[in-house]
Amino acid sequence: MSDSQLGQDSLNTLTSLQAGDQTFHYYSLPKAADTLGDLSRLPFSLKVLLENLLRNEDGSTVDRSHIDAMVQWLKHRTSDTEIQFRPARVLMQDFTGVPGVVDLAAMREAVKNAGKDPALINPLSPVDLVIDHSVMVDKFGNPSAFKDNVAIEMERNQERYEFLRWGQQAFDNFRVVPPGTGICHQVNLEYLGKTVWHKPVDGKTLAYPDTLVGTDSHTTMINGLGILGWGVGGIEAEAAMLGQPVSMLIPEVVGFKITGKLREGITATDLVLTVTEMLRKRGVVGKFVEFYGDGLKDMPVADRATIANMAPEYGATCGFFPVDEQTLTYMRLTGRDDAQLALVEAYAKAQGLWREPGHEPLYTDTLELDMGDVEASLAGPKRPQDRVALKNMKASFELLMETAEGPGEIREANLESEGGGTAVGAESAWFEHPSSQPLEMNGEQSRLDPGAVVIAAITSCTNTSNPSVMMAAGLIAKKAVARGLRTKPWVKTSLAPGSKVVTDYLAVAGLQDDLDKLGFHLVGYGCTTCIGNSGPLPDAVEKAITDGDLTVASVLSGNRNFEGRVHPLVKTNWLASPPLVVAYALAGNVRVDLDKEPLGSDRDGKPVYLKDLWPSQAEIAEAVEKVKTDMFRKEYGEVFEGDDIWKSIQVPESKVYEWSDKSTYIQHPPFFDGLQEQPEAIEDIRDANILALLGDSVTTDHISPAGSFKADSPAGQYLQNHGVEPKDFNSYGSRRGNHEVMMRGTFANVRIRNEMLDDVEGGFTRYIPTGEQMSIYDAAMKYQQQGTPLVVIAGKEYGTGSSRDWAAKGTRLLGVRAVVAESYERIHRSNLIGMGVMPLQFPEGSDRKSLKLTGEETISIEGLSGEIKPGQTFTMTVTYKDGSTATCELLSRIDTANEAEYFRHGGILHYVVRQMLQNA
Repeated sequence: MSDSQLGQDSLNTLTSLQAGDQTFHYYSLPKAADTLGDLSRLPFSLKVLLENLLRNEDGSTVDRSHIDAMVQWLKHRTSDTEIQFRPARVLMQDFTGVPGVVDLAAMREAVKNAGKDPALINPLSPVDLVIDHSVMVDKFGNPSAFKDNVAIEMERNQERYEFLRWGQQAFDNFRVVPPGTGICHQVNLEYLGKTVWHKPVDGKTLAYPDTLVGTDSHTTMINGLGILGWGVGGIEAEAAMLGQPVSMLIPEVVGFKITGKLREGITATDLVLTVTEMLRKRGVVGKFVEFYGDGLKDMPVADRATIANMAPEYGATCGFFPVDEQTLTYMRLTGRDDAQLALVEAYAKAQGLWREPGHEPLYTDTLELDMGDVEASLAGPKRPQDRVALKNMKASFELLMETAEGPGEIREANLESEGGGTAVGAESAWFEHPSSQPLEMNGEQSRLDPGAVVIAAITSCTNTSNPSVMMAAGLIAKKAVARGLRTKPWVKTSLAPGSKVVTDYLAVAGLQDDLDKLGFHLVGYGCTTCIGNSGPLPDAVEKAITDGDLTVASVLSGNRNFEGRVHPLVKTNWLASPPLVVAYALAGNVRVDLDKEPLGSDRDGKPVYLKDLWPSQAEIAEAVEKVKTDMFRKEYGEVFEGDDIWKSIQVPESKVYEWSDKSTYIQHPPFFDGLQEQPEAIEDIRDANILALLGDSVTTDHISPAGSFKADSPAGQYLQNHGVEPKDFNSYGSRRGNHEVMMRGTFANVRIRNEMLDDVEGGFTRYIPTGEQMSIYDAAMKYQQQGTPLVVIAGKEYGTGSSRDWAAKGTRLLGVRAVVAESYERIHRSNLIGMGVMPLQFPEGSDRKSLKLTGEETISIEGLSGEIKPGQTFTMTVTYKDGSTATCELLSRIDTANEAEYFRHGGILHYVVRQMLQNA
């Protein structure tokens, strides 16, 4: 069905409504219910999917059976029916956006080489790319930090930004928000999101729910505004841009009932960490979570967005909040016009998408939280779901230290609190009973102790979009400055909001000056510390950590704290609210019990406790009142403009990109080299070597790190061979347009542990033919030269974390044919298929340990050469070093017919190019 044509509408649901002075047509759910039966208790998120099916019914990708399956869901609360979802738009950030545009440019090249018009490759859906992942905290703690960091960012990323400027003029339906503007999710929430979309179709103005997919897992933040969207890999997003539907099974929907109110002194961050812990324990991977209950009545959109943002951390596809008065209040505050507000209200009420008091949809499963039970919390040391009550932080960290027994052994340290918070997952390789180290900073003598907070970062879309917690941080700073408190000298402080509006309201409230006095100067508008762009620590601090092998800490208001992500030398990382970030910067160590011990002493030598500084809800509310609509209209009135440096970037006006062999940022990827009109036959895997043998919770950060890398790493050596000095390496994330860097960085996280090696951290493996230890990249290249296929073996939750397409692309380029794991996170499983890598799953009761795998075995997998279908089983034969064998039946995690077709073509992008060439 063409984007400019109405659907088949076999149920005759097309009707109209009046909103303001305009008439809109829409596909009516109540009219569909006349034929299908009562739909009123269908979850709101599934109502959005049902409308999507009604509107896009074409008799092939969407037919009546798909619509009926949504109704059957109400009877069984689950479904095995595959549907095709067509989002209204696509959101990208630059780390994933650059390789996405590189792929589009390479596809244009492939189409040109096939003798067709390269303009065939063009986004069909609106795409917004926000440059927000590239600013690093190189400079901090001074008034010029923002200006200096932006200048460094522009210099480092000149090639990337030239490329994006080229894409902006080369592709239709493609807008770029320049650097130094904001974080994509906050820009989406405050400006891009419409809640109800509309466009002209067949002479009518068609209204429909605003939906999207994004190339960042925290796309789910927009669910707080009643907009259904979630993160997908860049590969899947590119296909969606090019008109391919998102293939999915009708999901199970878990209802999360919210009642009560937060107590005095408890923040939205404390609430979300509690929700995250509860949902992770319940198990919601691959499911929708939908929030309901009368506790939503007074929950502002900013709090909802904080909860929705962390859906990847609790494992759900999305965390959806329905439309109600709070939605309109937020849209009005953020400057959406009256016509849009009228449309949202009229449409939501007409469609049964408006939350009414007491309404409880039917859900697959439910759980409930009285917000009055939430307590002050952090999460860490390395997983967002491992909540620790604030009152237990000191004891929790000390237990981690005490339970360290020696490198290589993995234990869990559990500290149950009265509120249920635990500290989980200490790994002993971190902790070897280090002692404190002498430290001189700015002429001041002190000591750096275990537990020292060396990074305190107010950062990330999760919390900087929420005025209540940002104002709370500013109020604590104001009271601390009034009492004469100072940040400890070893703490690297930073403030990196998600939009310029934040600095506007902090300034108007008179709080920015006090944050500055504690070192929380503006360092940039971007993800910074949360994505691993924390920048270098002061030399003296790095030396003290290294000399004493100290276990130190970061405290950040982010959503991610995986191993090796924030900073290579910082082994424990704690998620916290912005006011707690300020408090820990004052305390200087996570071993200070903020519940009972002072943060420091005032000018008179009297102890100052956290309770002395913590603002009341009335104080916070008074500050939040200073957030005005004019601030949003001012900042977003020129959101696509950029500064003079951005405007001055000159690019050729060509439809096909002019690749440069000299570039170390942008290279023509090899994915479409030698593309044939028909895909090659898939062969069984015979006598493959194991490239890596991995444990549980291997994240996409482990597989494809985003942060800095060392000079002696394969990626570092490549860049130096191409004339790039280590000081100019930038980050893996910024180099994603160059496959040569990224394949060398695959499985190169400094904290990854390959069980083929003893007591070794980092991206290394054993090259089996000689028994040598070498980098995973070097071993993979040797295997490729010999024509040896490779597999990766892993434990539970493989691919947890960010929607990182290079975790799949790099795996493919290293020559890995299949990954065999105990379970997968949703996005990475999809990305592996999207790159032609088979995701296989061990049956219950079988794993790498039961098979006694050491990495010296060879692996054969039979059945791939037949017809690929969803849900197949394949036979894996393990041949041991002594010649003995074992077999195991593996479940294919190709879950849908579309995924099977993509895999048959060697990947989703290969499928799209072939389709376009055939239809040209």
